[in-house]
Amino acid sequence: MRYKAVFIDIDDTLLDYVPCCREAFDAAIFRLSTFDFRLSTLNDSGLFDLFFEISGRLFSEAKHGKHTIAEVMDLYPAEFIAAIGYPESAVEPFKHAFRAAWGETHTLVPEAKEMLDALKAKGYRLFAASNSFGHLQRRRLERAGILSYFEDTYISMDIGYDKPDIRFFEEALRRCGLQPNEVLMIGDSMTTDILGAQAAGMDALFFDRRGGASLLELIQPLL
Repeated sequence: MRYKAVFIDIDDTLLDYVPCCREAFDAAIFRLSTFDFRLSTLNDSGLFDLFFEISGRLFSEAKHGKHTIAEVMDLYPAEFIAAIGYPESAVEPFKHAFRAAWGETHTLVPEAKEMLDALKAKGYRLFAASNSFGHLQRRRLERAGILSYFEDTYISMDIGYDKPDIRFFEEALRRCGLQPNEVLMIGDSMTTDILGAQAAGMDALFFDRRGGASLLELIQPLL
């Protein structure tokens, strides 16, 4: 076995980002609507599309170093609330409601659990590697029934650096006591997961989910 361990991204590799985002968004909007009935009469699909565009743009900018993930977590609620014409006082209730609900979302990507079973059966040490809040991501993995597969979770807010910063991978490698050539990274982002890991001297597998890739087919060379 060439590798001793596998680092695996969470969102859109293990957990399905869009339905999870929609679930958390709906919970946050419901909280706001209890204070202002106008939200319940707005086009729900249009609201989510607007929110998704704003958050997606900001997260994309973060991948290229324009913002930190921590900054994005504050920026997109504020920009969304401003875009729908609500006062600044609505930002914090929306942000906290979304974040709390996000920690409960746990829709799995197809074949995610089967992939973990297959890798575990082959003796690989497994570690989650994600950009987000550590306690929320661990809660989501637990709710999805897959937290126990991982020896440890390396989350940017805990590590102190965001992927693709090489220091994220260096610190994760230090914590698990392995060398770059002993670990493979699996993720859906060419920027944060693949190029970031490669810059740290690791090999990486790109999960092209938008292109219809299968997780089980992706890991066949490891089995």
